Amino acid sequence: MTDGGQVILAATPLGNPADASARLREVLQTADVIAAEDTRRLHRLATDLGVSITAPVVSYFEGNESTRTTGLVQQALAGATIAVVTDAGMPSVSDPGFRLVSEAIAAGVTVTAVPGPSAVLTALAVSGLPVDRFCFEGFLPRKEGPRTQRLAELADEPRTMVFFEAPHRLADSAAAMAVAFGPDRSAAICRELTKTYEQVIRGPLSELAQWATGEVLGEITVVVSGVVDEPVAADQSQSWVALAEELQRQGIDRKQAIAEVARRNGVPKRQVYAAMVLAKPQRLDESGM
Repeated sequence: MTDGGQVILAATPLGNPADASARLREVLQTADVIAAEDTRRLHRLATDLGVSITAPVVSYFEGNESTRTTGLVQQALAGATIAVVTDAGMPSVSDPGFRLVSEAIAAGVTVTAVPGPSAVLTALAVSGLPVDRFCFEGFLPRKEGPRTQRLAELADEPRTMVFFEAPHRLADSAAAMAVAFGPDRSAAICRELTKTYEQVIRGPLSELAQWATGEVLGEITVVVSGVVDEPVAADQSQSWVALAEELQRQGIDRKQAIAEVARRNGVPKRQVYAAMVLAKPQRLDESGM
């Protein structure tokens, strides 16, 4: 690691300036350079926080990341402290920052963070859906075909899923989710978290898709429950295992056999895999080993 220079990912409030940490204030006042997704929002935040920014502020957003990253890394290598701030939440999480983190690490620059607000975790916590295991999917593809394909890939995901979405695409995305995941899948649409008009709409996807057809404004985070498997009868599980083993005897590899059994029975591949794992100790007992 280099001496002195560093990159600091500084989390900013989602909307309520009172959520700003003391460390964020300190970093804004002491950084040598501040790379901001939106320089106007940064100065507005500084005014709300009563912070005086004396460091040079450079614009750093999706459109210029590729051209500005190397220069920022070089400044850090020379000993500068570079603070990275985005419009809201933690930089690099569906926001600018990842490219800089990657190149800084590769160059041996210290990378650290000022933890703080996160739309992902805030939405997850207030959704009322399971939080023990979850995955963050960011923004879905804008075009219908790729979006449909991505949702189809997630249809069997057992973890709670968190998405970001633009207001003008919410209705289409919610309707596509209802088709891919089923109209009764539980979900929550979180709008304007921590702000004056915060709103959390909870219910089955069919109802949320209908709600989303109205005028929706602001920052949107969507939380969707994972698939819940129905209990599998022992004889059904045994039939899956028997078929998978027969397919393997025919020369089909184990992964393809599991996929084929799942396809024929209309069940997720993970259920067939689990049945085979559970059956393995029994097979060993029956063989006397």
